[in-house]
Amino acid sequence: MLILEPWHWFALGILLILAELILPSFAALWFGVAAILVSLIYWLVPSLSPSLQVILWMIFSVSATFAWFRWIKPLSIDKTKAGLSREATIGQVGMVIETHLSHEHIKVRFSVPVLGADEWQCRSIHPVTVGERVRVIDILGNDLLVEPHNTPQRD
Repeated sequence: MLILEPWHWFALGILLILAELILPSFAALWFGVAAILVSLIYWLVPSLSPSLQVILWMIFSVSATFAWFRWIKPLSIDKTKAGLSREATIGQVGMVIETHLSHEHIKVRFSVPVLGADEWQCRSIHPVTVGERVRVIDILGNDLLVEPHNTPQRD
């Protein structure tokens, strides 16, 4: 007959959590957390049968994995536009925070990062002032081309 001790479950849990370092998904993490929970319950209730321990581990694993995908993972969705196409960048609106930079640039801050940064040196086709809202209309090399937000959009 298989004899399990609480430290067996704890060691399994630690190994599964450490395995998460080399695995590409969060699956092993939740199986490890479940094993540690079983070790704590088994430590508190030493009369737990091995089959009940495994059933508890399966229930905790499924519950933790479900909770991750249902409630926790949606909170960590990346809202930046980094790595997205040119079309996703065009139309983004930001606020001018600095003018009169070298080469007629202005500095614009976006509320959602655009191409991985929330502040950009931009070129404006019309004169703008600090505090004015501008919209991205094109990408020119490393610069964003902007126009005042109240200007009608071009097609």
